Amino acid sequence: MIARLPPFTPGMRIGLLGGSFNPPHEGHALVTRLALTRLGLDRVWWLVTPGNPLKSQAELAALAERVEAARRLFGGPRVSITDIEAQIGARYTYDTLAWLARRAPRVRFVWLMGADNLRQFHLWRHWRAIADLTPIAVVDRPGSTLSAMSSRAAVALGPWRVPERDALRLADLPPPAFLFLHGPRSELSSTLLRRSAPAAGDEPPPDP
Repeated sequence: MIARLPPFTPGMRIGLLGGSFNPPHEGHALVTRLALTRLGLDRVWWLVTPGNPLKSQAELAALAERVEAARRLFGGPRVSITDIEAQIGARYTYDTLAWLARRAPRVRFVWLMGADNLRQFHLWRHWRAIADLTPIAVVDRPGSTLSAMSSRAAVALGPWRVPERDALRLADLPPPAFLFLHGPRSELSSTLLRRSAPAAGDEPPPDP
């Protein structure tokens, strides 16, 4: 099967927001809007992963369901939802970024992640190589600000931290380049939404 990417042109500044999106929620949309505006991006691609190697697959909805849910939540000319990782058989972010660098070498990609993910970034396979491939924008998340910035990865990437006032330059900088972005924050998380969802077979209470 030939992998199909969302439309792009050379020179575009494209943010990559990877995750399980299980389910997608307004927090993902908030990160996307913030990145488009503050980083001056042309597009954001949501990379819906087949499965996160660091998370249990027990509660993972089918890939097609998560892709469709993401498209219902947030679509439009500047946001594309893609299952490219499943198409190319990539299980790890490094493999995805390396493939994109070969497939679209003149696109200026930026990897987007929440501050909660930065806390465990050092557990990702080839995390230092990821930083060498693509500039990284970390978006603040409730309860993660201090722990994220004191994490092993944040300390290691400290010498390449870009001041927030230079956010519009991030996509143009050679990696490694690391930015911590503050802005509106959402308390929502996919884990919280799964826990609050009614169990299968549950019926809503009768109308009063």
